[in-house]
Amino acid sequence: MPEFELMELLDVGMKETKSAVALISEATSPPCQSARSLLERKVENEHLSGHLPTHLKGLDETLCGGIPFGVLTELVGPPGIGKSQFCMKLALSASFPAAYGGLDGRVVYIDVESKFSSRRVIEMGLESFPEVFHLKGMAQEMAGRILVLRPTSLANFTESIQELKDSILQNQVKLLVIDSMTALLSGENKQGAQRQQQLGWHISFLKSLAEFSRIPIVVTNQVRSQNRDETSHYSFQAKLKDGLQEQTKTYDSHLVAALGINWAHAVTIRLVLEAKSGQRIIKVAKSPMSPPLAFPFHITSAGISLLSDKGTELKGPGINTIHARGHIDMINFHGECS
Repeated sequence: MPEFELMELLDVGMKETKSAVALISEATSPPCQSARSLLERKVENEHLSGHLPTHLKGLDETLCGGIPFGVLTELVGPPGIGKSQFCMKLALSASFPAAYGGLDGRVVYIDVESKFSSRRVIEMGLESFPEVFHLKGMAQEMAGRILVLRPTSLANFTESIQELKDSILQNQVKLLVIDSMTALLSGENKQGAQRQQQLGWHISFLKSLAEFSRIPIVVTNQVRSQNRDETSHYSFQAKLKDGLQEQTKTYDSHLVAALGINWAHAVTIRLVLEAKSGQRIIKVAKSPMSPPLAFPFHITSAGISLLSDKGTELKGPGINTIHARGHIDMINFHGECS
């Protein structure tokens, strides 16, 4: 409240009002902490932190162990690039026995577009970890740990994740996958402010769910064509002055993440999967623990595999651009070629 309103409400003078505000602010503000004290606290609470290994050596080293617990991780890219394949491999890793580098837990896989394949997950397991998956009954046990939900609407999805909050800890759930958030929202007729309000609620809920449960939450995001008159949001969209007129020059490939800038701010890790000059690339475009790096990859019967464990550091426009088929096929919001 403005100070004058506080004066009227409390029936005191300006001096007393300012003094009260100062004292309350001092009492409620968190104390300053050094980097050392934060590190010591992290060590004390090590059991609450951790990472889900992707089993991609270079990527795991970049992310200090894999997909971090307690935050949102986003996979964004054009259709067919490998987002669902990545998610299925993560689901396998989370359900895998701890003795073999897994989390030995259950997985909730929200499969909005019906892309999840149990057969594909078992194939990845047999090819990636043959010494384990050839054990009698192991393949069936791993597949049985992955619970697949297929919501028919955004309302159905909202109801499901609200119910999950109470059951995650009780059922040893170690990973939540949503593939894809974009598809859920694209099925709604709401536009503009109403759409952003819907998205804002889900952002807040998913972030709080990740923090509360201390599990990794992985969400896929699609791409859409950037409108020519769309406002520039990023630093790589530079403004150039041409005489008295200021023109905006966009250096990207005309593809942008479909869920927009508010969603981009909400995720802690953003991994961009793209195809450039005939080569599939996975980019660590946003991470508080590493510089932006790019790794070439291909998809085999064992799932996604890096062609090199040494990432190439990205600078400037290359960090946030999204390519598809090396500029030959441009894919719009609905996944159609244009």
